[in-house]
Amino acid sequence: MSQNSNHRQAWQIALCGILAIGVAQGIGRFAFSPLLPMMLHDKLVNLTQGGWLATANYIGYFIGALLCMVFHKHPTRFIRIGLVATTVFTLWMSFSSQLWCLLLLRALAGIASALVFVFTSGWCMQRLTQLGFPTLGGIIYTGPGLGILITGIPVTFMVAADWSAQRGWLVFGVMALLLSAVIWPIFSEHLSINTDTNSSIKPRHLHAAKLSAEQLKHQTRWLIFGYGLAGFGYIITATFLPVMARIALPNSVWPDLFWPMLGASIAIGAALTTRVPMHIDNRSMLMLCYITQATGVLFVILLPNVLGFILSSIFVGLPFSAIVFFVMRDARRLRGDAANRLMGLLTAIYGIGQISGPPLATHLVTLTGSFTASLFVAAGALTVGAVLFGILARSKFE
Repeated sequence: MSQNSNHRQAWQIALCGILAIGVAQGIGRFAFSPLLPMMLHDKLVNLTQGGWLATANYIGYFIGALLCMVFHKHPTRFIRIGLVATTVFTLWMSFSSQLWCLLLLRALAGIASALVFVFTSGWCMQRLTQLGFPTLGGIIYTGPGLGILITGIPVTFMVAADWSAQRGWLVFGVMALLLSAVIWPIFSEHLSINTDTNSSIKPRHLHAAKLSAEQLKHQTRWLIFGYGLAGFGYIITATFLPVMARIALPNSVWPDLFWPMLGASIAIGAALTTRVPMHIDNRSMLMLCYITQATGVLFVILLPNVLGFILSSIFVGLPFSAIVFFVMRDARRLRGDAANRLMGLLTAIYGIGQISGPPLATHLVTLTGSFTASLFVAAGALTVGAVLFGILARSKFE
């Protein structure tokens, strides 16, 4: 086998990773955000109940991440289970109107999306490392952005055509089904990695960094804490951006465009991570990403107009998947090919951050009449995370 063959196989794995995470995150999780204004219009829910639905999904995501720590073997089996579940629960949303059923479906979709995300991340990054193309791992995190893009753009036409939210859920369920069918064959436990002795790129494994037990404990603890801050810091903007835009810009065509802008920015940011060499300190990159995202959160407050929402969509979106990639890459730096459990724990902590965001936002909206207070809190959390990773990057714990 030639280097070109290895390269083709690496890209095949990366592209399937993009689509799998796109289905789980872009559809299973974030299709809710552009459909929420439609659900409010249809009086399926009110804003507080919409916050409950978002929280239910994030609770499910947290539970799914914990399950990944227990069922850490046979990753492709759980990727397939998660893809099927995401499709089923998304389709089911189109036939449900009772709040308890919607809450249950969003929670189950959260569990499914965590399974796909964690196992796809670990499986793809391991395979890409074995093939000799570890930097391609960043490309799989364009999945959430592309998923947000392909769900955000159709909503513009759905609103113009006066579609119901339930019809929108049906469209996205069918979309999840078709994309899952395309990538189904690649996620096989029998997929062979090219080991031909004539290959110029030898498959290899990633070994954990040589750290003392105290150094490993220290770095792992702060990585987990910092990632939890990211989960809380972005989620209010990511959940309520379309709603905030409609409030700030009534009778404007712009609110339906900010969500796909966010998705495109997420995809671009993830693609840019592939240009970051492996020797660059993950924690330095995380510091820059947190600062960028905190700035994006604040733009909605400082410039509550079209320009402010455009800048917010870009600045919140660009570092979103990059943060995930650099955290997961740091987990593999610390644990090597045995990083799946740590990835699951990181995803669970991230989930806790997400769980707390929507109810805080809706509570503060009730108290103050706007999203301003909750956005300040979110930006503060990201700023703390930036300071934390800046200190770690300059510490002696190498």
